[in-house]
Amino acid sequence: MCLAFPGKIISIENSLAKVEISGVIRDVSLMLLPDAKIGDYVLVHAGFAMQIVARQDVDEMIALRAEMHGAPRTVNL
Repeated sequence: MCLAFPGKIISIENSLAKVEISGVIRDVSLMLLPDAKIGDYVLVHAGFAMQIVARQDVDEMIALRAEMHGAPRTVNL
């Protein structure tokens, strides 16, 4: 199974972004999302930003992942 994790772009230099994912800063390629900009939330898989996502979707993904680890349900789908 492949998972993509949401993160926020905090800086961009050429086609490489610094993305904050769960408090960790990672270098991520923007080769597949050349229109992404600082402040955008993106799904990251294998070092590549794959899709720009809305903040609300990111919040739901984080809550659902927390539920998988035993947190109480906070998302109603």
